[in-house]
Amino acid sequence: MKLFDPWPVFFKREFKRTWPFLVGFAVTGTVITKFSLGLTEEDAKKSPFVQKHKR
Repeated sequence: MKLFDPWPVFFKREFKRTWPFLVGFAVTGTVITKFSLGLTEEDAKKSPFVQKHKR
């Protein structure tokens, strides 16, 4: 006898509700990663934020 597995039902229902959040999270993470990897040492030397938080 096969037992009922509720997880596929749960994920299907919840994905319909949360896909905008997941897509937004992925897009935001991609943009932040692109900008972060594009910074150089020259940019860091010029940045007031980096200078303020440098130890």
